[in-house]
Amino acid sequence: MIKEVILFAVGLVLLIKGGDWFVDGAAGLAKRFHIPEILIGATVVSIGTTLPEVMVSSIAAAEGSGDIAYGNAIGSVICNTALIAAITVAIKPGEIDKKSLKLPVAFFYVSAAIYLAISYYFKTFSRLVGVLLLIIFAAYMVISSLNAKKSLKAKDEGEAEEESQESLAKELIFLIIGAAFIAVGAKLLVDNGQKIAEFLGVPESVIALTFVALGTSLPELVTAITSLAKGHGALSLGNIVGANFFNLALVSGAAITISPFKLPAGKQVLGYNSSLLVELPVMMVVMSILCIPALIRGKLSRFQGILLLLIYAAFCAFQFVI
Repeated sequence: MIKEVILFAVGLVLLIKGGDWFVDGAAGLAKRFHIPEILIGATVVSIGTTLPEVMVSSIAAAEGSGDIAYGNAIGSVICNTALIAAITVAIKPGEIDKKSLKLPVAFFYVSAAIYLAISYYFKTFSRLVGVLLLIIFAAYMVISSLNAKKSLKAKDEGEAEEESQESLAKELIFLIIGAAFIAVGAKLLVDNGQKIAEFLGVPESVIALTFVALGTSLPELVTAITSLAKGHGALSLGNIVGANFFNLALVSGAAITISPFKLPAGKQVLGYNSSLLVELPVMMVVMSILCIPALIRGKLSRFQGILLLLIYAAFCAFQFVI
């Protein structure tokens, strides 16, 4: 167990340093090309911080652990929204770019509608569903790229080309190395955190929705805290919303395509499947609390953050007590 604890700590260090470099690179690119930070956060940063979820869910699906693949995706959306975004909003609420937020929010709800329809009516995620989710993800990336292209502005003519290229290379290196550190760090945290949890006798369904979800969401947490500390709150919010969409479209889509699985039914509440009665409704509620007021008013309030944190605390308590 000592080995697992040491590797867990190493993973945490890699996550923290990787998050620091990743935010520097992403924020530098946004400033260089005059692209809204929230758009960079919802695309480039989201892909980097969602890599652990893709890796964990795909491996779990390939090994026949549908419960972990499913629980990791849904649990990560809940954790991203009700814990990570909530912390950011509770500490430093502020105005947001409504226009840039609309696209990732719209695509999230489209993917969520498909996810809910399959869960409630068919209860089996076929390969066709996985391919459909991946197509939706591809469409989002194409539209986002086109939007980013429109946002580009002419560079300052007086800027030296050599210096510009050198600076651009540095930002890209920060972005790539940061993403690599985040992925490796998260892998170490998940693997060893899971072993520690199993050693303590925690059920697999709870591990997937809490420990694995929290572990794979740590890149988003590190990025959110780093972004906040560096004054890039919009980058953090875009990352959270984009990552939530990626969890449903990319993470679940890849896992389902690799190995289709049935809706997990290991935990029952009042005679009903816990996924249908608790997890999916909570996912939709927390995303609505975060996004709908932001889209209407163009800003976030501290009350939203506190409410989301209370919901997450209740959700975790439910998983371990009931």
